[in-house]
Amino acid sequence: MREALHASHADDRGEHEQAIKRLHAEYEQLQNRINAAYVDKLEGVVDAAAFGRMSSQWREQQNHCVREIERNQRADKRYMDQGVQLLELAQNAQKLFERREPREKRRLLNFLLSNCTWRDGEIEAEFRQPFDLLAETNAAAKDCGTDNKGNSAESEIWRILEHVQELGIAA
Repeated sequence: MREALHASHADDRGEHEQAIKRLHAEYEQLQNRINAAYVDKLEGVVDAAAFGRMSSQWREQQNHCVREIERNQRADKRYMDQGVQLLELAQNAQKLFERREPREKRRLLNFLLSNCTWRDGEIEAEFRQPFDLLAETNAAAKDCGTDNKGNSAESEIWRILEHVQELGIAA
């Protein structure tokens, strides 16, 4: 799963890089408009009030570009960090659980599980998002007998990470 995460991150990184490149080009185009309008103002083609309105509007669009660039850069980093943290939490959950006090164990179970029932002498539980997807992916990988390269589970990584980001989970 870790390798599938890295592979999906490469795809995601490419999308963020394309968005950043597009935003940089838009920023430069706006700067060129401001510069051209300034020259027009100096030559008397455009009055100062019109230049002020246009340049103010274009600078606001530039600020929007800068915010979007920063958002894409943060999202790219968070994607990988949160995915690795989630996988590490899932990998170490049993050890973490065993070392905790009963109150902390209950909090962890409430975080991971919902709708627990006792049926025919066994407990049945449903995992909360995104842990339900991890459980499904793990079961699918076992059923398919995949190797550790995540062949059957690779497509699930996207869904898991999207849910992690939506829920704002940082393990």
